[in-house]
Amino acid sequence: MAKKSAIEKNKRRERLVKKYADKRAELKAQSKDETLTLEERYAARLKLAKLPRNSAPIRVRNRCEVTGRPRGFYRKLKMSRVALRELGSKGLIPGLVKSSW
Repeated sequence: MAKKSAIEKNKRRERLVKKYADKRAELKAQSKDETLTLEERYAARLKLAKLPRNSAPIRVRNRCEVTGRPRGFYRKLKMSRVALRELGSKGLIPGLVKSSW
């Protein structure tokens, strides 16, 4: 099980990403728009830089929903390899057959 503080920090980042997504997308579009003047594009970049760092989607870490483990993460199932193996052995994941020999 991961530390509660790390899990909460990641949840806080996810909330910030959701909150600033529209504003961030708008500023990014303005900074890439070549019909605007160079000064306007630069101003959009400065506004983008003033947004909280944790509002960037790249800062959100994929974590297992069962254990909170950050490594060995399967995106399709949203869980780590350890939790997947455990639940697969118990037969709790539909369609997954855990082989053992």
